[in-house]
Amino acid sequence: MAWRDAMRDRWRLLAAAACLVLVALALFFLFRGGESGKAANAPTQAQTAALPVPVTPVVKKTVPIYLEYIGTTDAIRTVALQAQVTGYLQKAAVPDGAEVQQGELLYQIDPRSYQATLDQTEAQAQRDAAALDYAKANHHRNAVLNKSGDVSTDALQQAASSERQYEAAVAADRAAIETAQLNLGYTSIRAPFAGRLSLAQVHEGALITTAGTTLNTLVQLDPIYATFSPPDTDLPEIERHQAQAPIPAEVTVGGDTTRRYQGKLTFLDNSVGRTTGTITARATIDNPDHTLLPGQFVHVRLHIGDQPDTLLVPQAAVGSSQLGKYLYVVGRGDKVEQHYVTLGADYGSLVAVTKGVAEGQPVITGNLLKIGPGMPVKPVEATAAGKPGQGSG
Repeated sequence: MAWRDAMRDRWRLLAAAACLVLVALALFFLFRGGESGKAANAPTQAQTAALPVPVTPVVKKTVPIYLEYIGTTDAIRTVALQAQVTGYLQKAAVPDGAEVQQGELLYQIDPRSYQATLDQTEAQAQRDAAALDYAKANHHRNAVLNKSGDVSTDALQQAASSERQYEAAVAADRAAIETAQLNLGYTSIRAPFAGRLSLAQVHEGALITTAGTTLNTLVQLDPIYATFSPPDTDLPEIERHQAQAPIPAEVTVGGDTTRRYQGKLTFLDNSVGRTTGTITARATIDNPDHTLLPGQFVHVRLHIGDQPDTLLVPQAAVGSSQLGKYLYVVGRGDKVEQHYVTLGADYGSLVAVTKGVAEGQPVITGNLLKIGPGMPVKPVEATAAGKPGQGSG
């Protein structure tokens, strides 16, 4: 009996332990199933949440048509400053690299010897003028006396000859005075036109000769030339517009599009290069601040007309893949659509689109790395900086 009671108690303990294990397993799987359900529902909720994206509509505008080239700047006038008289350089009136005006004194050669020559020539002219006055009076007196027979004809002719000789001497004196004045003026070297000086080649005290001593170089900076080489395929269109009116030209330096220099096309060469297939052209560009210098590489574009009804989108909205350029557009049901497009010319922050979108379509301009075709989005109006039409220069 005792043995049976012990076995009965053991089975009771085992049954109680099994019940506890079953309860624990039930609680474990119940808790884990609830967590799995939450995790399974999370992607669905995330997928249904629409991502806010900035959009801007495709606009239609009239835009300028440009032909664009690479060129270099050239000075309209460049002159080597040289002396026309010999002497010691007395003074450099302006520093190296100075901006000078036409007629401004640049260099002064010692003028004393040329002033002395002028004074001597003027004194000789005064002496010859006095002699001429006496010769005229003597000629008149001999002419009167010759009529009464008191002076011979030979004496009268000598008096007339003396008068003409002194007249010639006075004329020579006038030429000598003019020459002396010119030489004295040449001691002052002045700017033949407004421009900028280079580095001086001589300094005060140096002996300047007329054998080709260059003192400095002066270049004109306003206006300035932009020389470029359009291909001969562009020549008919350029000539057609040039025949109607001067073609406006615009110049920028490097990648700086904030500063544009304006001018017009003023020269087309008379032949096309056999090896290059290009023609030399030149635009005259206003440069009032003298910020363009000769020898710079510049970007030249000619405004040859205007094109109406051009579709424009922000350049920031354009994406690129192996299949080409594309835009993300908000389509039906506020879902993302990918439109492959054909692009035209750039206009500041905008770019022309010739194929792939229509006017008014909402183009996505932000969060482009977080979206893809078919995703739901929430369109939000783009800021003013991202809208077309905020300046398409």
